[in-house]
Amino acid sequence: MMKKLGMKELPVIGVMKPGAAGVAAVSMKASTAAKEEKKPEKTAFELKMESFDSASKLKVIKEIRSFTDFGLKEAKDLVEKVPAVLKKGVPKEEAEKIIEKMKAVGAVVVME
Repeated sequence: MMKKLGMKELPVIGVMKPGAAGVAAVSMKASTAAKEEKKPEKTAFELKMESFDSASKLKVIKEIRSFTDFGLKEAKDLVEKVPAVLKKGVPKEEAEKIIEKMKAVGAVVVME
């Protein structure tokens, strides 16, 4: 059976005594509280467009199409329903580049 599952070592199985469940729950809560205090640095961000110059609407649409895979209609709809999320799960370096490009064409984009 171990060969079928591709296992090399025996699985470790923990057995608890009947009264130990309460102690385990308390220690679990303590460990989750410690994890909440140490929030890891965020690696993926959302880009949200808050506003843009109405005179540069066409430029904003073209710029959105350059860094997303949206067609003309999707990009136009996105611009018209501002504030809206442009892109999700973007690394910080790429997000900063996109923000600079959007700022150059007259849009206000924030990284969340």
